[in-house]
Parts: sequence; structure tokens; C-alpha cells
Amino acid sequence: MLNKPRGLVTTTRDERGRDTVYKCLEGAALPWLAPVGRLDKASEGLLLFSNDPTWAARITDPITGPEKTYHVQVNRLPDAALLANLERGAVVDGEQLAANAARCIRAGAHNAWLEIVLDEGRNRQIRRLLASFDVSVLRLVRIAIGSLSLGELPKGGWRELTNLEIESL
Repeated sequence: MLNKPRGLVTTTRDERGRDTVYKCLEGAALPWLAPVGRLDKASEGLLLFSNDPTWAARITDPITGPEKTYHVQVNRLPDAALLANLERGAVVDGEQLAANAARCIRAGAHNAWLEIVLDEGRNRQIRRLLASFDVSVLRLVRIAIGSLSLGELPKGGWRELTNLEIESL
């Protein structure tokens, strides 16, 4: 697992020369690993890697895979109606997008942090869903995949999963 910093792309090589998540793994003498799912360049947080494509497919499958939990800083204070709408969902570009759960975890004077749980991670799903309700994302951090939590892993840091963690996913 890697705590992906903002600004890196989740790919092996980038045709535009941007830094990739593999920059965090340089010099680690690890076997070949592929990202399990994605986080876009502006997102950060928990990203898994594996060299077992069968296991990776189970993790990313929207039916059999674990839920993904995100903390999302937004540019406004949410009300109950917004949170209900996120769970009810919206059709965005012909695609039905919805959160399994959405709640406010912290609010300031002008913005707030939401916890949003998804059963799959479609391309920019949270950003597109929030934008459909005129809400902008200021920061997006994946904090958990199933029972596996990012915990205190420093930004750009990585560690191997334990056998128990692998089995729990």
C-alpha cells in the first residue's frame, strides 16, 4: 500500500512526462507491481499495488470488491439535502453516479469535510457527482479500502500488506 501524494499520476509511464506513483517506490527492489485501481493526479491517499491480477480484479470489482472510503474537502457547508442527494445520486453524462454513504465529518466557516463511501471507483466519480450539485472538491483523500485503513502511513510512504490484510480484502 502507498499513501499517494497529490500531483502524481497512477500509471507506469506518462506520455506527457509527468511524475508517476512509481517515483515513491524507486530504489525499493520490489518485484513488478501494478496499481490496483486508480487515484487521479489531484487525489491522494490509499493506493494498492499487486502482481496478482486475479486478486486485483476482485478488489476493483464493484460487486465483489470492498467499499472505498474517502475524505473530501468541499467548497461549501453541506446540508441534509445535499448528503441525501449524494446517496440518491445523479445522472452525469448519461451515467448514474451515487455514494453508498455520505456524511459531514467536520465543518468550518466556509467549507467542510465529507466522508463518502463508494462501492466502486469510476473515473473522477466523486468529483463529477459533487459537481452535479454545484459543489467543488478542494481536496480528496482515499482513507480506506474495506477494512484496510491508511492509518499513519506518511505521504509518499509505502509498506507491504500483512497476510491477514490481504485475506481480509
